[in-house]
Amino acid sequence: MSKLRLAIIGAGPAGIYAADLILKAERDFEVSIDLFDHLPAPYGLVRYGVAPDHPRIKGIINALHEVLDRGDIRFFGNVRYGQDIDLEDLKKHYNAVIFATGAIKDAPLAIPGIDLDGSYGAADFVNWYDAHPDVARSWPLNAKEVAVIGNGNVALDVARMMAKRPDDLLATDIPDHVYQGLRDSPVTDVHVFGRRGPAQVKFSPLELREALHIDGVQAIVYDEDFQYDQGSQDAIDSNNQIRVMVKTLEQLRANPQEPQERRLHLHFFASPVEVVGQDGKVAGLTIEKTKLDGSGGVVATGETTSFPIQAIYRAVGYFGSPVDKIPFDAKSGVIPNEAGRVIGEDGQNLQGVYCTGWIKRGPVGLIGHTKADAIETIGNVLQDRDRWWQPELAGEHQIIETLESRNIDFVDWAKWLKINSKEKAIGEALGRERMKLFDREEILKISKG
Repeated sequence: MSKLRLAIIGAGPAGIYAADLILKAERDFEVSIDLFDHLPAPYGLVRYGVAPDHPRIKGIINALHEVLDRGDIRFFGNVRYGQDIDLEDLKKHYNAVIFATGAIKDAPLAIPGIDLDGSYGAADFVNWYDAHPDVARSWPLNAKEVAVIGNGNVALDVARMMAKRPDDLLATDIPDHVYQGLRDSPVTDVHVFGRRGPAQVKFSPLELREALHIDGVQAIVYDEDFQYDQGSQDAIDSNNQIRVMVKTLEQLRANPQEPQERRLHLHFFASPVEVVGQDGKVAGLTIEKTKLDGSGGVVATGETTSFPIQAIYRAVGYFGSPVDKIPFDAKSGVIPNEAGRVIGEDGQNLQGVYCTGWIKRGPVGLIGHTKADAIETIGNVLQDRDRWWQPELAGEHQIIETLESRNIDFVDWAKWLKINSKEKAIGEALGRERMKLFDREEILKISKG
C-alpha cells in the first residue's frame, strides 16, 4: 500500500473540488492533500470575482468552507508558487501536483485606441470593487458616459455596479474605500455593447432581470436592435434560458421605463472598431453595426456610429496567465493538456503534473463544469500511480519546515478562521453579514491573533 501526497496550486472552486473529489474517490491507498494559494484567503473568484450584491452566488463559499473545515485538506494561503515555492520544491515534497490557477486576467481586445487613458479591463475593476488585496485602493471613476464591451454576466456586473446607487450597496461586504469611490462617481449613462443579437447574449436570465430593474436607473433598449433569423428562432425554440431572456428584453422594448437620473443602455449588433481619443484620453467609441447571417451568426454591415464616452471597460472574457516552469499556450491562455495531464514541449505528458478548471479548459462554463473537469483530472492522477514522483521529503511536517525556513508568512486554516471571524465582527457592528478586509499586511496581522 502506497500513499499519495498531492499538492494543489490554487484554492478556488477548481482546486477545492479536486481535493474533495479525490478524497471521496475509490482507492486502496491513503491520500494527503495540501492546497496552496498566493492570496491569504481561499475561494478564488467566488470571493474576488462575484459582485458584492450577489449573496446568492456567494453561498457557494459556504459549501467550499465545509470542505476545508473538515480538517482532511491542509490550506496554505499567502504562498506564491514560482516565488515562495517552485516545481523542484514540489517534487521533493509530493508525488504529484494539480494546477488550478484559474484565469484572472482580461482577454485582449485588439482595436485602435484600446490603450488610451480611460480604457480598462473589466477584471481589474471587479478586483477593485471586490477588495482584492493586490489592487490599488482608488479607482478613476470620473466619466459621465461609460462603455462596457461584452454580452456576458461580467459585463452586466460591471455595468450594474457602476450604474447602481452606492447607498444600495451598503448592506454588502464592500469596504469603505469602494463605497466612497462609487459614491463620488459622476456617471449618468452606462452603455453595454454586444456584437450579436438578443437571442445570442451570454447573460443568465437572473443577471439580466437584475440589470433591468435597478432602483433609480432607467434601462433602455433600441427597436433597431431586435432582429431574428432562423438560427435565432431555433435557439429560442430549443433553449428555455434564451427564450426567457428574449421575452424579458421584448417586454422592456414594449414597455419603456420612466426616465431616471442614471441610464443603462443595452446595444445589440454593435461591434467595437475604434476607441476615439482626445489628448491621450478616451473621448468616444465607434461601433460598426452587424446583421444576422441566417444561422445566428453575424456579419459586418460597414455602417458605423460613434458615441461620446469617457471610459471604456472590456468584458470580452477572462484569460489565463503563465505558470512558472510549466508549458503555456499563450494563444488560448491555458496549460496544454490531455484530459488534465499536462503536455510537455516534446508532446509527451509531464510526469506528476496535472491541471483542472479554467487554466485547463479556458474560462467557459459554470461551477458544474468545474466539477466534471476535476473528476476527469483526478481520475488520471489516480490511474498514473506508477508515474508519480518519489519525494525525498514526504513527511507532512516537512513542507511546513521548508516554508518556515524561508520565513514564508503562510496562512493555515486556523489562521483563516481568525480572519473570517474578524470580517464578520466588523460587518456585524455595521449591521452587515461581513466587511471584507483588503490590506494584506493587516490580514496577516489579524491571522496571528
